[in-house]
Amino acid sequence: MNDKTTILITGGAGFIGSNLCDYFVGKGYKVVCLDNFSTGFKKNIEHLLANPYFTLFEGDIRSFEDCKKAVSGVQYVLHQAALGSVPRSINDPVTTNEVNVSGFLNMLTASRDAKVKRFVYAASSSTYGDSESLPKTEEKIGKPLSPYAVTKYVNELYADVFSKTYGLETIGLRYFNVFGRRQDPNGAYAAVIPKFVMQFMKYESPVVNGDGNYSRDFTYIDNVLQMNELAMLVQNPKAVNTVYNTAFGERTTLNELIGYLKEFLSGYDQEIKKVEVVYGPNRTGDIPHSLASIDKAVELLGYSPEYSLKNGLREAVKWYKDNLR
Repeated sequence: MNDKTTILITGGAGFIGSNLCDYFVGKGYKVVCLDNFSTGFKKNIEHLLANPYFTLFEGDIRSFEDCKKAVSGVQYVLHQAALGSVPRSINDPVTTNEVNVSGFLNMLTASRDAKVKRFVYAASSSTYGDSESLPKTEEKIGKPLSPYAVTKYVNELYADVFSKTYGLETIGLRYFNVFGRRQDPNGAYAAVIPKFVMQFMKYESPVVNGDGNYSRDFTYIDNVLQMNELAMLVQNPKAVNTVYNTAFGERTTLNELIGYLKEFLSGYDQEIKKVEVVYGPNRTGDIPHSLASIDKAVELLGYSPEYSLKNGLREAVKWYKDNLR
């Protein structure tokens, strides 16, 4: 048990954040969840509310006062709070910047003032921008292709400055297309896997942006939990104050993804095999291909991802079948 260690998880009611809350409460840490429920859901953490190791603090990272209160008495911060989605940022760059940049700076400053041991934050593969090199290695990025990508790159720059100027230990985790239990299939900015699953289950034709040959390094949630724990606890000074790709290290086209989804879902409902797919135009701000090198995380953090896309999809489909209606 880790009775004296308290972790603040911002965005703790969201998809990744709520899984982190579960994971660390289960390991005996005290967990404070900060969320304003703009994109997260109370139902994601409801089962934790009676747990003495869990505290919910309803607040907004755009409020410096809320950040100060949330970080009081905390040793580690796992910063997940953000407005995700490239299309959302294109439609509303101002709010995306307020949350992802100003909110991030508030959390960094509050963490510095509270003398937290380490600040681990959700960075993004969108930072690679127009770089065409594959696989993506941490030290070689391109120019951002969306307001969202700009904000996530600015996070990395601020974290680096706070490490050098104030001695705050920071680690950024560049998430690559994370999927799994509790990922929201609804809304205009839903991620592709839960959205497609829900559509297949309703016998609706999913719309693929482009010809389906764009590829992604889809990353199951349990690999992300492992990375956060390794980043939080690593003792090697060379492993701190840097960024890591958080991925499995394989790429899959959207057409291949659809094939796997149909295969796994038709195990529960044969009718899903018959659902046709519709192809539409490419989406503004999308990069054609994404593939992570995980060598740096393997070497410096001891990262060993357990779930390939197919194994993760099997687990996710089971969860979606029972929870998506």
